[in-house]
Amino acid sequence: MHVFVTGGTGHIGSYIIPELIAAGHEVTGLARSDKSAAAVSALGAKVRRGDISDLDGLKAAAAESDGVIHVAHRQDLLPSGGIDAVAAAELQIMLAYGEALAGTGKPLVASGSIGSPGWENLGRPATEDDPALPGGDAYKGTLRVRNVVETTVIGLAERGVRSSIVRIPPIAHSATDAGFLPLLIGLAKEKGVIGYPGEGANLWPAVHSRDLASLFRLALEKGPAGKYWHGIEGEGIRLREIAEAIGSRLGLPAVSIPADVLMLPGYFGFLANLVTLDLPASNVITRQALGWEPAQPSLLADLDNGHYFPAG
Repeated sequence: MHVFVTGGTGHIGSYIIPELIAAGHEVTGLARSDKSAAAVSALGAKVRRGDISDLDGLKAAAAESDGVIHVAHRQDLLPSGGIDAVAAAELQIMLAYGEALAGTGKPLVASGSIGSPGWENLGRPATEDDPALPGGDAYKGTLRVRNVVETTVIGLAERGVRSSIVRIPPIAHSATDAGFLPLLIGLAKEKGVIGYPGEGANLWPAVHSRDLASLFRLALEKGPAGKYWHGIEGEGIRLREIAEAIGSRLGLPAVSIPADVLMLPGYFGFLANLVTLDLPASNVITRQALGWEPAQPSLLADLDNGHYFPAG
């Protein structure tokens, strides 16, 4: 299969491209700069120069491929427009793919978020059959504003696209992680303690980036249309346990941060809205339907591998 991949030089994409090539697929990666082009080439993929803001270019690349994996985001829009602007741009990208792939039966696998759908009151772990809840103006500035992107991708199944969403947890860990976990570690070093909100009983799912890459491949190869997949290694880890694990490795105490000092200029600052999320979820349907089995170290085990806490 000839696969067009966006975001191929990012944290997740840089694992997806080698995963696809190892499985015998031909990969073309989008690159907007000489540096990105060199990185895509080094991963073993062909290079297509362009940018995800070029919708006509994306449509052409999708039409020329046998399938698309999209994990890129308009991060450049965050400073001026926040998550609302990013989601609006993503929506246009998905609609462009829909135009290019309608009626072909080709796969489109796009990244979603375990944190977006807004399942706070389910009273049980969310499953892949739980749809993303409506977003709209009431949820501007929150992750839930992205739900329109996920529902649009799922809706493309009715137009003859084998579309699906891989919901990614807040923590995708690996030796090249530059996401939320390093932020927590850096914050702990700055403050001299590692904090968790309240009792720290809220659950956060996680996954190793290599396992996530294999899930994207399986969804591309054999995932049915109109499905959500949960790229998580388990139902979740209590945030207090994550904080205590970080604290033990840094030699710092793990402490509860009361609700009244969570926000700016409190301990967590701009991360306050994220660290209070409770995101229990199940991966049973994903494992049964696709035969996906996480095989890499779990989050707590990966903290022992050295790359998060280099000597000195």
